[in-house]
Amino acid sequence: MTKETAETGESAGATEATGAAGATGAEVVTDHDRGIHGYHHNKAEHLKRLRRIEGQIRGLQRLVEEDVYCIDILTQVSASTKGLQSFALQLLEEHLRHCVADAALKGGDEIDAKVEEATKAIARMLRT
Repeated sequence: MTKETAETGESAGATEATGAAGATGAEVVTDHDRGIHGYHHNKAEHLKRLRRIEGQIRGLQRLVEEDVYCIDILTQVSASTKGLQSFALQLLEEHLRHCVADAALKGGDEIDAKVEEATKAIARMLRT
């Protein structure tokens, strides 16, 4: 890790990892190894988005309590569902860019496991 990335707390990512492995043959250590998840850098944005979805769900409860017309409630259910799906896709993209890319960098059986894991997550998303 360079002095600059150490001071800012930012990762040099694949460049640092491949450089270290290529130059010394040492094991690659990435953010993933340090327990940093792919969504970490967008955490505040994700939390804001989830709070908005939570508000939509509470709005649904209020609509039911107020005996609002069924189709109006279903319209709001659809909007809430789309919000969750959009969040899930963003999280999946970050997983692919971070966790799967990390496994690809390391090679071996880990990449197969991560691809299978991501494939199963996609299949679950498609079933809903």
